[in-house]
Amino acid sequence: MDPRATLIYLLRHGEIALAERRRFVGHLDVPLSPRGEAQCERQARRLGAAKLSAIFSSDLTRAVRSARIIGAPHGLTPKTLPALREMDMGRWEGLTAAELEAREPAAFRDWIARVGEYPFPEGEDVARLVARAWPAFEAIASEHSGQAVAVVAHAGPNRAILCRALGLPFTHLTAFGQDYAALTVLERTTTRWRLLRLNEGPGL
Repeated sequence: MDPRATLIYLLRHGEIALAERRRFVGHLDVPLSPRGEAQCERQARRLGAAKLSAIFSSDLTRAVRSARIIGAPHGLTPKTLPALREMDMGRWEGLTAAELEAREPAAFRDWIARVGEYPFPEGEDVARLVARAWPAFEAIASEHSGQAVAVVAHAGPNRAILCRALGLPFTHLTAFGQDYAALTVLERTTTRWRLLRLNEGPGL
């Protein structure tokens, strides 16, 4: 690793209380489940030796709580950024995939077929997500050049950031796994971003 490089420890928040399979949570402000707390505690221990200069998170409760747990061994309090929020899923927020297949089958099929292109009804599309999340991410990296920082966000913005950093089309969003409390590591040198680790879970 280049000693002048910037390291970003990019994490998804821990498991949430509404963790049923394929529920669309979006901007709903839900807490971590007890399992989610334990997942973050394990990642905090794993990152205990990392020399973190700062930790940032989305302003949603599940991300802030995750970041507090992960930052605690370093004496760091998360700085919250609304730009790192999960996608606004519009009228689909709070619903499961099964409910959507029953209520809006055509729209749901279109969304599945065009992930990365099809907007959430009355919510955001990926372009709008990137327009807010990527500048925030770049600012973090620029302000902490040559340092190591943690960023705790959500599956949607994390995947969009990875696509943007690695120069991939947003149709590749789902190629990047983003499990609860999983760790991804990006390195920025003077010329490019490099992916060092992807979606390494806490083992819970």
